[in-house]
This record gives sequence, C-alpha cells and structure tokens, in this order.
Amino acid sequence: MTNDLTRTEQDTPESVPVMPAEVAHQVAEQDADRARRMSEDLRVLEALLFAVSEPVTERAIAERLGQGADIPALLEQLRAVYKGRGVELLQANGRWSFRTAPDVTERLRLEKLVPRKLSRAAIETLAIIAYHQPVTRAEIEEIRGVIVSSGTIDILLEEGWIKPRGRKQVPGRPVMWGTSNAFLDHFGLESIQDLPGIDELKAAGLLDSKRGVSAYATRGSETLLFDTEESDEALEPLKDGEEEAEAAEAAEDDKSE
Repeated sequence: MTNDLTRTEQDTPESVPVMPAEVAHQVAEQDADRARRMSEDLRVLEALLFAVSEPVTERAIAERLGQGADIPALLEQLRAVYKGRGVELLQANGRWSFRTAPDVTERLRLEKLVPRKLSRAAIETLAIIAYHQPVTRAEIEEIRGVIVSSGTIDILLEEGWIKPRGRKQVPGRPVMWGTSNAFLDHFGLESIQDLPGIDELKAAGLLDSKRGVSAYATRGSETLLFDTEESDEALEPLKDGEEEAEAAEAAEDDKSE
C-alpha cells in the first residue's frame, strides 16, 4: 500500500477505485474555492439588490458579478434566505428586487396615504392597454367608443404605468402603447399573464357583463388576450435608448391628432 492513496483504501474492496490523496486534496480545494466564490457572490448580490432603486435583470446582475457566477442559483438561494422575513426577494417580469413583505406593510404605515383618483376614462384606457397591448390610440378609441384625450395618455405616462412600444406599420405610423414594469410592480403582478380574466372580473363586480365583454374582450373569446400575431407583425420595435425620447414624441403626436 503506497502513501499516495487515502487511508480508506485499506478498507475498500479491490474492485472499487480509490481516489489518490493528492487528487482528493485538489478536489477538496476546488470545492472550497467554489464555496468561497458562491459565498462572496451572494454577499455582492445582496448588496447590489439593496443599493439599486429599481428592479434589475439577471443580465445586469451578471455584469456586476462577473463570468462564472451562477446567477439563477444565487437568486434562488438569496430568495430562500429572505423567505418569511420582513423583506423578501421578489421577481417581476424578469427583474429582481427586495420588497417589504405584504403581511407587514400595513404596520409600517405612519401616514394615511391619499391615492390619486384616476378618472373613469383613464381607468378604462389603462385596462384596454393592459389587455390589448400593444395598441394604438385609435384602437383604444374604437374599443371604448369615444375619443381618448391626450390628457388621459399624459396621466398614465406621468404615473409611469404605460410606455410606447414602437410604431405600427400603417399609414401615419401611430404609436403603439403597452404597460410598463412599474405597472406590474404597482399591481403586484409578476407578468402581464397574471391579469385576471373575464370570469374573475365579473365575480369581483369590476366588469359589466353587458358592456364589458363586447367592449374589452373583442380580441378574445373566453379570456382577455394581448399581443396578437397581427400586432406583432405590424410593430416597429424601438431601439436601445429610444424609449424615453419616443415617449415624449408620442405624447406630442397624440396631442396633435
């Protein structure tokens, strides 16, 4: 028996290969290095999510942590650490952020919040955009049956709940509107697919069965749909960095229509 083999070899059947001590030592060092890297990456990830003011994507996190970081595993590990605590790690629309646990939110309120009351026109417009996005102002007017004022669009833009999604490839190239990540965050949705369907809205008394189905579900049968193939094919997407400029231009275009 040579000194290059681990002690356990003496008690191991000859048919079972035994890892040499030197190799076992190298493997142990590699495991220790991975554990140290994982621990350090977890600390950096935690600090990053506390420092940012807006939810961040996994791509942005990877840029900070560097090559080799197991981002999905780190996020799940951190989410498990904070599960059930006063602050929890949440994911919405592919972006991650720390948020106050819903069950303790009320106890943190020191002042009575006076929410800004949206007009019926703004609520209906927001609902149509949410369920039919991307959608133009003319399409919103067709669904509602009345003209949509530029002020209504401005209010929703100011709240940060809608954003331009590009221009439709038809004469005049009208702006296509869709909801934003702030919309999902405000209403506690992980994705637009989490919006309630017709049956849920009726049960909650939020949809007039006589008017709602015909007015708000013209693109679906049993459920409210969004992003049809037709709208995708006719959509000219925005390039990187164009969104803010397009929002301002779109608001001006809507006013001039």
